Amino acid sequence: MRLSPTRLAVLIGVAGALLLVAVIVSPMLLISMPSFLNNGGTAVDCDDTAQVEEASDSAASDIPSEYLALYQEYGERIGVQWNILAAVGKRETDHGRSSLPGVKSGTNHAGAAGPMQFLISTWGGKARVPMSSTFNGYASDGDGDGVGDVYNPADAILGAAKMLKRNGAPENVRRALFVYNRAWWYVDQVEEIARAYAQSGEVEVPPQASEECDEPLVDAAPSDVVAKILAYALEQRGKPYLWGGTGPDAFDCSGVIYAAYREAGLSIPRTTFGQWPFGVKVLEGQEQPGDLVFFNSGPGTSPDNPGHVGLVVSKGKMLEARCRLCGPIKVTSYESRTNRVGFTRPLQNPDVQEQLKRLQNSTL
Repeated sequence: MRLSPTRLAVLIGVAGALLLVAVIVSPMLLISMPSFLNNGGTAVDCDDTAQVEEASDSAASDIPSEYLALYQEYGERIGVQWNILAAVGKRETDHGRSSLPGVKSGTNHAGAAGPMQFLISTWGGKARVPMSSTFNGYASDGDGDGVGDVYNPADAILGAAKMLKRNGAPENVRRALFVYNRAWWYVDQVEEIARAYAQSGEVEVPPQASEECDEPLVDAAPSDVVAKILAYALEQRGKPYLWGGTGPDAFDCSGVIYAAYREAGLSIPRTTFGQWPFGVKVLEGQEQPGDLVFFNSGPGTSPDNPGHVGLVVSKGKMLEARCRLCGPIKVTSYESRTNRVGFTRPLQNPDVQEQLKRLQNSTL
């Protein structure tokens, strides 16, 4: 439901009054299927290429045009809801228009700076960070000048998009916002502003994050074994990436696949480097659910030694645990990735074939 102009004005007034107490908490301190009908009869599009949310009249009138363009550009590029990004900018500094300390220079009483109110320690240790240097933080170069400037709207908005992505957006928006500022009233206010900024009046969640998109994938599996593999893998969606993780709370890219096969009673190699030569190679276009798709990604990798892997869940789609800064485990597209090197089918490995025979005999 959209906010009335009066309600939005009241909310914005409250947001401004509370601005001084808003504190960003560094995350370093915190641990193509067709549409179908859900129970309510509403069509759910399980294609992750859904259209970008349109800006409402409230957004167009309240957000400076240059800021609106940046929110939309970096929201789409990083993969977070632009209206959530814009609502953070509104809540923090009224899109850079606030005259409070720390917005255009210096810091506020909590040490936050710039239009998106980053703690300097979270940004990178100083307000202006050369991007060629080594630093630990969200400093970003949105305007291409080689410097991550916390006071520059392009840099700050890009950095904020990355921080929200790192902490759960676009799937778990509330968690991402809570990390941004550890207060549930803050999360509620930002979401309400975001709904007012969207033409639909909603904070849209990517369709692949919906559990309603799991059942068609599992039902379409080519075998019961593949259905078990997919069902387990899809249940891990939303959990964080952890290098070396094999569950149950976190996984890395090969770990979630290893665990999914194990859940189906099958043993395959643990690492990407072991999984690549293990399965029988499959020609592009002939891959099917349960197969693995590999990428030339990561240090020490090459086309003959890929370092990243995803689990094919349907034509063009995979479940992947990509990286620590890439958000939680999710279903994404592999067709748009340029560093793809090939597909394999572990189920056709001779050892797995023997395992399948033993499983079949044990059920007789």
